[in-house]
Amino acid sequence: MRYKRSTLVASALAAAGLLLACPPPPPAGEGEGAAADLPPGAAEAAAGITAEELRADVAYLSSDELEGRGTASAGERLAREYLREQIEAIGLEPGGEAGGWEQPFEVIGITATVPATWTFRGSGGELTLATWDEFIAASGVQSETAAIADAELVFAGYGIQAPEYEWDDYKGADLEGKVLVMLNNDPEWDPGLFEGERRLYYGRWTYKYESAARQGAVGAIIIHTTPSAGYPYQVVQTSWTGEQFELPAGDEPRCQVEAWVTEDAARRLIELTGRDLDELVAAARSRDFAPVPLGVRTSLALTNRLNRVTTANVAGLLRGSDPELADEVVIYTAHYDHLGIGEPDDEGDRIYNGARDNATGVAMVLAAARAFTRLPEPPRRSLLFLFVAAEEQGLLGSAYYARHPTFPPGKIAANVNLDGGNIWGPARDVAYIGYGKSSLDAVVDAAAARQGRQVFGDQYPDRGSFYRSDQFNLAKIGVPAIYLGKSALFIDRPDDWGPQQVEEWEARSYHQPSDELEESWNLEGMIQDARLAFEAGLEIAQADGLPSWKPGDEFEAARLEALAAGD
Repeated sequence: MRYKRSTLVASALAAAGLLLACPPPPPAGEGEGAAADLPPGAAEAAAGITAEELRADVAYLSSDELEGRGTASAGERLAREYLREQIEAIGLEPGGEAGGWEQPFEVIGITATVPATWTFRGSGGELTLATWDEFIAASGVQSETAAIADAELVFAGYGIQAPEYEWDDYKGADLEGKVLVMLNNDPEWDPGLFEGERRLYYGRWTYKYESAARQGAVGAIIIHTTPSAGYPYQVVQTSWTGEQFELPAGDEPRCQVEAWVTEDAARRLIELTGRDLDELVAAARSRDFAPVPLGVRTSLALTNRLNRVTTANVAGLLRGSDPELADEVVIYTAHYDHLGIGEPDDEGDRIYNGARDNATGVAMVLAAARAFTRLPEPPRRSLLFLFVAAEEQGLLGSAYYARHPTFPPGKIAANVNLDGGNIWGPARDVAYIGYGKSSLDAVVDAAAARQGRQVFGDQYPDRGSFYRSDQFNLAKIGVPAIYLGKSALFIDRPDDWGPQQVEEWEARSYHQPSDELEESWNLEGMIQDARLAFEAGLEIAQADGLPSWKPGDEFEAARLEALAAGD
C-alpha cells in the first residue's frame, strides 16, 4: 500500500522541484516584523561561534558516559549537571523555579510486558502476529494492567474529525469498547484539503490515539508505512519499547492499548474479513467515508510496572536591558534527552547516544547563549535558554513548561527551537519549519540574507515536522516560533546530494545506537544555523513590537488570548 509517495521520491522532488515551487521570500524590510539593524557588536558576537565549542558540547553530551540521556536516568542527571555548569559559567542567572536552575516535574514511567504474540479471529480464520517484528503495543493507561477483552476491530480511516474541513471519519458511529484500525498521516491528495502534502497535527500518531480515546475506543492500531510515518518501522521498534514516560494522567479519555502494525501485517489482518486493504484505503480518501466494522475480534493483556520519578528542564536567564521590555522574553529551546539504553544493534551496542538528536541542538543553544554574553550590553528583552527534558517521550518537558511557564504567555515574544543540527557542511539554503505562519518570516529572511542564504519552507512537508518538536507546545499557548529544519542545498554539492545524506542518515542512525559523533561531521552548517538563530533572536529581542501569527493561522487565537490576558 502506497497511500503516500516514498520518502526517497519526496526528497528528490524537494531538491529538484519542490524547492523551486516554494514562494520566494519577501524582500527584507517589507511587512510586519520587518528586519531591523542589529546592535553594535552583533557581528563580532556571532563570529565567536566556532566548530570547536560546538563539537566539545556534542562530544560530552553524546558520550557513552551519559548512556544516551534516557529520561530520569543517571545519564540524564549528568547532562543536567553539565548544562547547569555551562550556563552558570556563561554568566546567566538561574531561570528555573524558586530561584534555581531547574524546573522539576514528575513523570510516570510505564514498562509494559507485552505477550509474544497477538491473535485476531475472524470469519476467515485466525491470524497471529509476533511482537517486535509485526506489531508494537504500549499501555495507554497508567495502571498495573491494560487490557482488550474480546473487542471488535473497526476500520476508522484516518480517524480524523476536522469540522473546518468538513471532515468526520466517525459519522456518529458507536465505537465504545472497539479497537480502531487507522491510517497514519492526513488526507494529502488535494492542496485545498488539509493543506495538501503538508501534514497537520491531524496526521500525527498522538492525535490518532487521542481521537480514538474520545470515541470511547478500548484500543487503537496505526498502520505503519515509512512514507506515511516519515520514518522506518525500526524507529517505532526502538522508540516504543522499554520504559515509556508520560506526565501524570488527568481526567482525559484514554485507550487501554496503543499499537502499531506493519503494512504487511495489516494487509493479512484485513484479509481475515474478506476485504482488501487497498480498497479500504481508497474508501477512506473521501468525506463520505464511515467506519467499517471488520468482524474481527481480539484480546490482549499487558502487565505494567509503574515508576513515578522526577526529571527537570534546565534554564538560564539573561535579563533584558530595557526597563519597559525586560519583562518580555525570547525563549531558546533544545531538548537534551534521548532514548537511553535499549535494544542492541547488530554490533551489540545498546547505548542510544543521540549525538545529532539532539546534542547538536543543545550545543547550538549554548553557543547562542555565549554569543549574547559577548554583546556590549544585553538586548532590550530578556532571553531564556531552556533545555527541555523528555522530548523523545512525547514533548513532555516543553508540555510541562507550557502548562507552567515562568513568563506569562503574552510576555513570551517568540521561541527559537533547535533540534537536529546540520552535520553535512555549509548550506545555500535555510529550511524554516513553519515558514509562512508568522511575522517571524521577515526576521529569518534578514538573518539568512546576511549569510547569503535563501529561506525555504519545510523541505519535507509530509512529515509534519512542526508538530514533532518542542516549539509545538509553545505555539499551542500562542507563542510564534522559529524552528530550523534540514537544509537541502549545499555549497559545492549537486542539488540532490543533501536529501540523499538526510535519507541515508535517517535510515541508518535516526533513533539508533549509531547516532554518534563522527570525525566526518562537517560543522560549518551548524555554525551557520547557530549564528542565524542568535541573530534572529537578537532582532526579536530588540524590536519595538511583538511578533504575531498570520491572520487565520491555527495558533492565532491562542496568541490573541494570551496578549489580552496580559500579566
